[in-house]
Amino acid sequence: MDTKRLAKFLRFLHEDLAIPADSLQLALRRADSNPSLLPMILWQYGLVSLSQLDEIFDWLNAVF
Repeated sequence: MDTKRLAKFLRFLHEDLAIPADSLQLALRRADSNPSLLPMILWQYGLVSLSQLDEIFDWLNAVF
């Protein structure tokens, strides 16, 4: 995922799903260099619900 798409994705997570910035930073650190793991890391750490995870995948499918 390029930098522009990642920024757009992070904006969606923060603004639309109201995921706190510190939670996103935690997930980004855990994802290392593979931001495509972010949705699963957010869910694994309990930072998003299953319904939010569905919204994330729907958004990703619509955008990419």
